[in-house]
Amino acid sequence: MKQNSPRQNFPRALLLLTLTVLILCPLISIFAQAVIIDGRLDLSQAWSNITNSDNLQTIYNSLLLGISVVICSTVIAAPTAFLLARTHLVKNRFLDIVFMVPFMTPPYIASMGWILFMQKNGLFQQLFPATDSWSESFFCFGGLVLVMSLHVFPFLTTMLKNAILNIPASLEESAAVFGAGKSLRLRKIFAPLLTGNYAIGALLVFVKTLSEYGTPYTLGRRIGFYVFTTDIHRYSTTAPVNFGRSASLSSILIFICMAMWLTQNYITNRTSYRLVGGKGSRPVQTKLSGAGKFGAWLWIAVVIIVAIGIPYFAIISTSLIKLRGFGLAAGNFTIDHYKELLTTPKAISSIGNSFFLAISSAVICSIIGTAVVVTVRKAKGFFKKALEAVSLLPEMLPSIVMVIGIMLFWNTIYKIIPLYNTIGIMVLAYVVLYLPYTVQYVTSAFTQINDSLLEAGRTFGATPKYVFRRITLPMVSRGIFAGAMMIFIIAFRELVTASLIAPPNTLVISTYINREFEQGSVSLGMAMAVICVIITIVALLIFKGIVEKNKEA
Repeated sequence: MKQNSPRQNFPRALLLLTLTVLILCPLISIFAQAVIIDGRLDLSQAWSNITNSDNLQTIYNSLLLGISVVICSTVIAAPTAFLLARTHLVKNRFLDIVFMVPFMTPPYIASMGWILFMQKNGLFQQLFPATDSWSESFFCFGGLVLVMSLHVFPFLTTMLKNAILNIPASLEESAAVFGAGKSLRLRKIFAPLLTGNYAIGALLVFVKTLSEYGTPYTLGRRIGFYVFTTDIHRYSTTAPVNFGRSASLSSILIFICMAMWLTQNYITNRTSYRLVGGKGSRPVQTKLSGAGKFGAWLWIAVVIIVAIGIPYFAIISTSLIKLRGFGLAAGNFTIDHYKELLTTPKAISSIGNSFFLAISSAVICSIIGTAVVVTVRKAKGFFKKALEAVSLLPEMLPSIVMVIGIMLFWNTIYKIIPLYNTIGIMVLAYVVLYLPYTVQYVTSAFTQINDSLLEAGRTFGATPKYVFRRITLPMVSRGIFAGAMMIFIIAFRELVTASLIAPPNTLVISTYINREFEQGSVSLGMAMAVICVIITIVALLIFKGIVEKNKEA
């Protein structure tokens, strides 16, 4: 077997070293901070932090919230997916885009919309005065579960819908021929075929809920319900700062998330059914009566109103209200808040910072991610496995955990590399968090390249650099650009990184919205939220257009 030369291994080792510094060292710093006290190993201190009554309550709250959100998301997603896959609604492709809006809406913005709508003297009480203070009962654990479920249910809906569409009609028709009724077919064929996909989706929703920071921070704190992310943030930023407790909770969260990912892989390998083969198949179409069609559209309308209509109505109307004391009154609307955003230095600076961070992180991730994928495809053995594992690791872990690790590690080596407390550390954190997106999109693009094209280039005497520049790069460019667009969309509205490691007096859109909301300038904050949503939706439409062209190609 031909061995790789030291010259070939050097760039691979350098790339692996770079990823180790960016990703693994911060994670090691978290575990070190949890178990090393005053320069010596002290597991008892870590254990006392974990078993502290407040922390045990936090762990219980987080697990309870995760399970509850999975249940609530299922209640919303399951009938929605069935209607979109098995009824006449399958022809209405625009609904796929509509149901992605809640998932693409920053959670903290949606939470603020619900707070403005349901709070005392809020928009609900103004619209329906006879209800008195009924809307204020929304501020409880159930309200928190509902808001978080409305953010993640589109993901579960998409997974279930695609799984239902892949079930061929022949399976249920064969059962019907042998006398199986609808309920028996549902229990013996339909449900088992969806079990694997549902389990994977439910586990991902559970991990997403445990990792979420925006909604627990805005709505959870209001009702005194603290979870992993809010307590990790509190221990790291509020005096007296306790990085030991923060690291201990982060370690527990890492173990839970990794266990969930391993469980997901096990389920994927054990319960997946290969229903799509070489033969053509058609999905089952359920014919609805007139009342059934009305009920289907009614369900879809209710879900859209609750998931999109209410929070967006609250956000947009609040951004246009002149004086909050007068509420939704004629003559009490203005666009002055938008004008103020475009003339206030802090607001303009926050928009500029968000663009800078989103664009720079997208560009850097594109470069590093493409280099990783190209190297992985050429490498074998240790370098191949190590580069793949390390580059995708941030996707498996909550953002706040990675950010805490970055804080600890780069603060430790500040005297060597004074990057901490600069905007550069924010760029670095964004790159670490979103590198997996580029790796995944570029890897997907590479799978569409036939090796014969590359071999043909080498046969005609082209150097590896020339083949990459003239053949490989043009063919994967759409994947690179799609990954960059997705990174831009997510990084542009990112909250947890900016709230933890932004330098003093450095604001981005998310922290500007949060600051104005907490300081009472709610209309100004919601005007910025509308601008944020418009920019991300435009970017999403561009991204969707690129993906569609890629599929056609």
